Amino acid sequence: MTQTGSLPRALVSAGALREGAREAVALGGELADLRGDALGHGVLEVAAVVRDAGVQAVLVDDAHVADLVHALGVRAVTTGEANIDSGLLYGLPGARTVPAMRLVGRIVSTKPLRAGEAVSYGYRHRAAVDTTVALVTGGYAQGIVRALGSSAHVEVDGVLRPIVGRVAMDVCVVDLEDAAAGDVVGADVVYFGGTGVVRDALTEWADITGLGITELITVAGSKAVREWTP
Repeated sequence: MTQTGSLPRALVSAGALREGAREAVALGGELADLRGDALGHGVLEVAAVVRDAGVQAVLVDDAHVADLVHALGVRAVTTGEANIDSGLLYGLPGARTVPAMRLVGRIVSTKPLRAGEAVSYGYRHRAAVDTTVALVTGGYAQGIVRALGSSAHVEVDGVLRPIVGRVAMDVCVVDLEDAAAGDVVGADVVYFGGTGVVRDALTEWADITGLGITELITVAGSKAVREWTP
């Protein structure tokens, strides 16, 4: 079983979600989409926020979830078509609102890599120059899809760095390139969200994987350790 400390964290900003809900409600519509455990953000927490923003009804996955949401004073249905803008509500790529979720991994260790040396399963990636790579929490079991290996980027200390080699079950490898590696163990690595350079990285993920943005964020948010921030 995967230990909690080895999982990425889904940091959900209550403030960003609240603002997104207000924007979405102001635009119009009556029914908000809260399926997929509210797109990985946490259905009960999202229900409370949209209730306070004036949403009258929400669309959920099943009767059990509907009962839980009803207890919060929100009308929940299991059929119908949501007409409140989910992009604005959750701050998805392309929306003018701030992403509510930021997916964050942690550097477990680093390793110098000489030109020509390889990393990860199958040694599909070989370093073109001497560099340093980092082992980062988050793999395909947590929604960091295998296709992202050697194709997508993450944010390390405000700078884009590439994921290299094959993504493993619970970890991936990131090339730190010209960054100093002496004190980065334990540092955060942002996969998507926030307000930095990977704010809209889910667009890149969707292009690489062929999956939808809502699919990607739902799986990643559901598999991570979810933490709510003000």
